[in-house]
Amino acid sequence: MNTNSTPLFQGEPDYGVADIQANLRKLERRDLWVWSNAAIIILSLTAAIVSLTVSLYLKGEKAFLGLDLKLALRALVLLVLIFTCQMIYQHLRMRKIQRALAEQQIQAEVFRRLAMFDPLTGLYNRRFAEQRLRSEIARSERRGLSLIVVLVDLNDFKQINDEHGHLAGDHVLKEFAKYLSRSTRGSDLAARWGGDEFILLLLDCEVNQLSLILSRLDGLQIEFQGKVLLITFSVGWKAYEPGDQFDELIEEADRHLYEHKAAAKTPRTPVTTPA
Repeated sequence: MNTNSTPLFQGEPDYGVADIQANLRKLERRDLWVWSNAAIIILSLTAAIVSLTVSLYLKGEKAFLGLDLKLALRALVLLVLIFTCQMIYQHLRMRKIQRALAEQQIQAEVFRRLAMFDPLTGLYNRRFAEQRLRSEIARSERRGLSLIVVLVDLNDFKQINDEHGHLAGDHVLKEFAKYLSRSTRGSDLAARWGGDEFILLLLDCEVNQLSLILSRLDGLQIEFQGKVLLITFSVGWKAYEPGDQFDELIEEADRHLYEHKAAAKTPRTPVTTPA
């Protein structure tokens, strides 16, 4: 599908992002604390080992810091065990936090996709398309760039559902969405506007290029359970002009769409069996 990487807009819910960031900071602080403790313990053990080595090999002493050498060695072993247990404990705690963070990241991604994408077609949904259109209107106003809003409505879609079932209708929507995305550039946006209606935002596109984009969808045939459905559609579009607002663009494109549907007088969708 369209690989546009436009980020979420300001005001978009973070769906747990704040919690994830808080957990990340918590993990960073714990990691720093663990390694600080590890450094202190290592330095302490190193100092003890050096002292024992000096006492044993250079001075020939039988005691260490007033303690019997054997007792001192036992204390050193105890320190090593304490250090090891501490590191294992902190490692397990960090793993627990990482697992919790991973779960929150998965949940946040699920909510993000639900907020941005249509679950049936995989295209962006209407909510995201509206936000993107408002953003592109502001961009076109500032920079004087071209923008075309195109509404695309499948003809006789109810007839497909009535004659072949809703599974066929869903299949048609998914396949049409794929063709729609392939017909646009990566900088454009294709979204499901609702029902059997789609919207295209064509950025930096001139009106004379619109027919070329739409021609890629002409003669579309979609196979379903051994039958070929011939898919036709109606379009309505509006090119941005300085001063145009969101509602004006949508209303004008919608008006042209219904004029096109009325003028087309599309016959019943023919069904043929593939050779």
